[in-house]
Amino acid sequence: MKEFFKFMFASMLGMFLMSIILFFFFIAFIFASVAIFETEKPGEAKPNSVLKIKLDYDVPERTVTNPFSESSFFKMDFSSPLGLNDILKNIRKAKNDDNIKGIYLDLDNFIGGGLATVESIRKGILDFKESGKFVIAYGANISQGAYYLGSVADKVFISPVGMFDFRGLSAEVMFLKGTLDKLEIEPQIFQYGKFKSAVEPLKLEKMSEENKKQTSELLFSVYDNFLLNIEKQRGISIEKLKQISDEFLARSAKDAKELGLIDSLIYPDEVAGFINQKVKSDFEEIELKDYKHVKGEYKSGRDKIAVIYAVGEIGTAEGDEETIGTENIIEAIKDAREDEKVKAIVMRVNSPGGDAITSDLIWREVQLTKKEKPFIISMGDVAASGGYYIACAADTIVAEANTITGSIGVFGVIPNFKGFFNEKLGITFDGVKTGKYSDFITVTRPLNNEEKKAVQGFIDDIYETFVNKVGEGRNKTFDQIHEIAQGRIWSGVQAKENGLIDLIGDLNFAINIAAEKANIKDYAITEYPKHKPFVEKFLDDISAEASTQLLKFKLGENYKFYEKVKNIDTHWGIKTRMFFDVEIK
Repeated sequence: MKEFFKFMFASMLGMFLMSIILFFFFIAFIFASVAIFETEKPGEAKPNSVLKIKLDYDVPERTVTNPFSESSFFKMDFSSPLGLNDILKNIRKAKNDDNIKGIYLDLDNFIGGGLATVESIRKGILDFKESGKFVIAYGANISQGAYYLGSVADKVFISPVGMFDFRGLSAEVMFLKGTLDKLEIEPQIFQYGKFKSAVEPLKLEKMSEENKKQTSELLFSVYDNFLLNIEKQRGISIEKLKQISDEFLARSAKDAKELGLIDSLIYPDEVAGFINQKVKSDFEEIELKDYKHVKGEYKSGRDKIAVIYAVGEIGTAEGDEETIGTENIIEAIKDAREDEKVKAIVMRVNSPGGDAITSDLIWREVQLTKKEKPFIISMGDVAASGGYYIACAADTIVAEANTITGSIGVFGVIPNFKGFFNEKLGITFDGVKTGKYSDFITVTRPLNNEEKKAVQGFIDDIYETFVNKVGEGRNKTFDQIHEIAQGRIWSGVQAKENGLIDLIGDLNFAINIAAEKANIKDYAITEYPKHKPFVEKFLDDISAEASTQLLKFKLGENYKFYEKVKNIDTHWGIKTRMFFDVEIK
């Protein structure tokens, strides 16, 4: 009887806790629904408005449909963060809106996203300035990435006691070999390409000389573009900017002002007064997320240009808004190809690569589609390895100067867990088989020499196929591509010089090329893959998003390290992937 009551009360407690959790999710659902379906939105901006842009989040390529994805779950803030697509769309809209007198860039807590993402937003603001309207930037503390964006402004202000950072770029790779050694896990590594650095974190404790060479050259290419663009806007020579950076001369707001990087040291109320003077009246501030709902003039017409967002790791599952799978992008390309109203296609690629077979299937769809319609590639922050594989068959490839691309190489990692199972867990394995290779491939023992030769043969074949397909797409020979391949990464500027891309430009530039090739002027933009209905996505993702947001909330900036360790399993198998991070810090 005692055990009966014990289990009964335990069950009751479980049901009680489950009821609380369900109630919490129900309340969250109501809040999210109100946030998304709210109808009281402004029809137009008020007169004398200033558009406030604050990029204190990692900007996705597209505005997400799931309000839990990048918002603060625990603050009950369910507004969907704007993607790069909507940010640029609304900056263009503000350019022609008579009620918008200027832009105010709030540089505090800046995250923004990758270098190419920031570059695109920067170009959008420069285009806005052609209207003659003003742009003001201010931050209590200004990071290097924030300053790069803010340098487009007519005036850049900082708090008198603010922090200012201008120390150059760095690239950092986290190595896991020591962890694997302690766990007695052997990563059996196969690769083609001396620059293919994706496997280095598994087998080395520091960067190889080849990786240091390519990383250094990439970084300095990006850095040169970084300084060049600041020089254009601030009128400070590249040589002077390098001196300021290399000698760490701008250590405070006062230093930045004296060196000409900043215009004035003022407080927020003084910034507001300055803007009032520019507007010649008390101004109305409207945030970008609210301005999204203001009516604007957009291109329209019976003809369409499809923009397909191929974003994230390339995997073997269906795929979603954050990953490229065996269904979502392939189906999107097919749908755009079969839609008679779609006259041209632009595929926006922001991916470090991943599964080789999925990459090849997407390549095939691109090849089939370009025979019927112009097919243009627009590269985001990263379009490398498998990300370049799916792009190489296009008619025209456009990338930002800071895009990381190339990495044409293949690797395979088959883990040997024998030591881990035997020595750490006390688990052993035994069995029988009908043939010599019946247990090939297994993770419970090391590969023998014949098996290793077979795996390396797979790697070599895929690399040869990869290089041949790039050569076909770029009208070059195998040897010409092999010379710039072997897993080596390039910036957009370098890729244009060696022929891996055609032009430097952003997504809008790629869309204009598509329209020109399709010989259309009046057209609408239609985006793929289509978003799932909110309720369906909410039910699919809420539990996973809740746990992710909890980890992000607890770990803060350290979450990126957790992700790298968690994603170690993505290295197993045969991949066309890049494993590389560049951060402005």
